[in-house]
Amino acid sequence: MGLRQSCGRTGSCFDSAAAESFRALLKEEIGSRTWPGRATARADVFTFIETFYNRRRLRKHKIFGYLTPAETRQRHQHALAA
Repeated sequence: MGLRQSCGRTGSCFDSAAAESFRALLKEEIGSRTWPGRATARADVFTFIETFYNRRRLRKHKIFGYLTPAETRQRHQHALAA
């Protein structure tokens, strides 16, 4: 199936924290329902990522300025261009 095992450090709980956090939020928002096909499931996940996760979800930390990921990326790109 083309899967690869995670290659994190042994005993480090932080290696997959970001992925686990995203997966928990995804399950909370769109649930664990069954889709009629792979294309429909992919479209629903893509819509979730592009309409909520990157555009409306605030990064709840002062280091990120309480911005969405898209706003954070835009500020970073603007700073690099300057």
